[in-house]
Formats: sequence, structure tokens, C-alpha cells
Amino acid sequence: MLGGRRNTAVGIPVVSEAAVAVPAGWLGAPYRDVSTARWADGALERGHRRVPEETPVAVRVDCEDYAVMLASPVDLEDFAYGFLHTEGLISRASDVASLSLAEHDEGIVLRVERHAGQRLAADRGDGRRLAGASGCGLCGVQSLRDAVRPVGRVTPASGITAQAVHGAVSGLRRWQPLNACTGALHAAAFATVSGEIVTAREDVGRHNALDKLIGNMLRSGLSPESGFVVMTSRCSYELVQKAARFGIGTLCTVSAPTALAIRLAEEAGMTLIALSRPDSFVVLTNQALVD
Repeated sequence: MLGGRRNTAVGIPVVSEAAVAVPAGWLGAPYRDVSTARWADGALERGHRRVPEETPVAVRVDCEDYAVMLASPVDLEDFAYGFLHTEGLISRASDVASLSLAEHDEGIVLRVERHAGQRLAADRGDGRRLAGASGCGLCGVQSLRDAVRPVGRVTPASGITAQAVHGAVSGLRRWQPLNACTGALHAAAFATVSGEIVTAREDVGRHNALDKLIGNMLRSGLSPESGFVVMTSRCSYELVQKAARFGIGTLCTVSAPTALAIRLAEEAGMTLIALSRPDSFVVLTNQALVD
């Protein structure tokens, strides 16, 4: 884990298990150094650069396989809580009885045991099994009705000004230490209504970064109604779904939204902000709520 700018969750046992023959270590190794041959200005330069890791993470819930995702191998405890919450498998951090991470040659197995009374959504007939990718939140959905699930209504935080949005977007780079080292990573951050970022998470996948952020907020008790989320990515439909599931009322992304993302945001009553720059942005829904 990287040090600094982390808020701490308490009360949940986290066990780190190590399997035999672990190659270099997946956990806490978000990048590796590779040799390069660079051709520029008519000359060949040999050197090295850091590239981000992308690790298979198998999620098992109550001894049942649920998903295999590709993710950056950091902050996976937060990822577990956020992913399970946005999948509808837990409602609060206290639903989790134990969580363990096991390293293997093929990747990481993330095991979650919930308290008695919690059941897999699949046991009720409305669940899904996922074989995901870092850039796709849809892969492995068993039926079309699972692709775009209904979103609940949310309450956007009041008092968010243009200056707050500019401030959060401008400050986001300081919360991206992994991207500064390697490039190619997305970040999801939570800012107060005044635009001050208070926590952030990074991942090769934009939806993984949001799950990690949501898990961090869930574990630390940070209310989604106390501010807004800003992300480095485009705004795709699954980001709106995940944000709405957690109760995030304002979502701001640096790139463009899809039409489906806008429709879902309208359905949820969410304020959707896109094409965000330090000096400009576009409000797609609830325009009157941003001064």
C-alpha cells in the first residue's frame, strides 16, 4: 500500500494470506520496471520505464465464486467493500464478517464472508456472475436485463459552486501518485461541497477506481451526500449505476458522457458534470443545482 492520504477503517478483520511460489508479489506492487528501446530524433535510446500492473482478482462471497475482475493490486480491501456494495450484496460495512486476500501465481483470490442472514443475490434469483475486464463493467452478464439495472433516486449535495468544481478538478492530479509514476491509471476522488478533495483511489479500470473509493467511504463512514465525486475518465453508464447505488448525487468526470449515462443520471435525479477542466465544465443534468 502507498503511504499518505488514506483514511482508515476499523473493526473489520483483514487477513493477508500468502500462497506458495508467488511471483514478485502481486499485492502492494502496482507497477513494475520494464526495459525499453525508444526511437526519437533519428536515434535509438535504451532505458526503463514503469508500467502499471493489471491483476486478475477472483471474488468469492460466502464460499461461492462471484466474479473475476482485472484490477490494480492495491487498495483491494476497499475494492471488495465497494464492489459488493454496488453489486447489492452488502448494504453497510458491518455486513462483512471477514475478508482475506490470497496471492497465487495466477493472481489474487479475495474471500469475503458475510454475517448470518446475508445471502448472495444469486440465491434470490436476481444475481449475476461476472468475468470482468479493467475497462468493462459488463463482461459476463448472464442476461440483457442485468446489463442496465434500474437506479434509485439520489439527492445531489446543495451549494456546489463552479469554483468548487474547478478546485476539485485542479486538485485531482495531486491525488494520483500511481498515475504520476506509470500513467494509464484512472482516479476517483470525493470532494466536499467547497471543492476540497478528502480521499481518492486509483485503478487501471475506471469502475474499479470508483468501487475502491466507495468502499473506502463505506468503511470510514464518509457520507456521499456531503460532497461530490470527480473522476479522470469518461462517464459511462456503469459509473452512474455505481454512484447511484451508493447515494452519490453529483458525479463529475473529465471526459465526455454517453447518452445512456445521461439518461440514467436523469432517472436517478443525479447532477452529471462532464468535460471538466480547471477552467470549464459542462452540466448535463440538474443544471440549476450548480451555481
